[in-house]
Amino acid sequence: METKNKKLPNRHSIRLANYDYSSDGWYFVTTCTHKGEHLFGTITDGKMKLNQYGIIVQECWNDLTNHYSNIVLHDFCIMPNHFHGIIEINNDKGTIRAGLKPAPTDLDNVNFALSEIVRGFKTFSSQKINRLRQSAGESVWQRNYFEHVIRSEKSYYTLVNYIHNNAVRWSLDKLNNMGE
Repeated sequence: METKNKKLPNRHSIRLANYDYSSDGWYFVTTCTHKGEHLFGTITDGKMKLNQYGIIVQECWNDLTNHYSNIVLHDFCIMPNHFHGIIEINNDKGTIRAGLKPAPTDLDNVNFALSEIVRGFKTFSSQKINRLRQSAGESVWQRNYFEHVIRSEKSYYTLVNYIHNNAVRWSLDKLNNMGE
């Protein structure tokens, strides 16, 4: 790849310094579509109506526990141009693995980091969506994702409430016109 006259973006980590994202805990995750494209459906009367791509995202989210044995999935919502979900990492056995393609022999003994779980979710859903729209390799998601370590029961319930009311608040969100 030639970068002679191009200045690459200076990216800095948005993760907590010295925090182990493979450790037991609850994590609130948000990921947005590439360029804010309204890809997953529409909101009518405060309710999200998933289209075929939104259904794929939902299926891929629900299927994550079949790929990552150290997680429990909690509340989530799919919006036209982003996704919110709560992932619980519960490492009661195994060793930590992170990377693009971990190749353990026994998935029940592997503790995956949050970054690997989100990478898998985005990869699985992108591949299925792109297969359906016949656009192999096209970006579905933005490059990064936002995460918040949930540190209290109060914070957990605040985020659950946020997830459940996201579609209702859609018309009040200044960013909801991204991608239209």
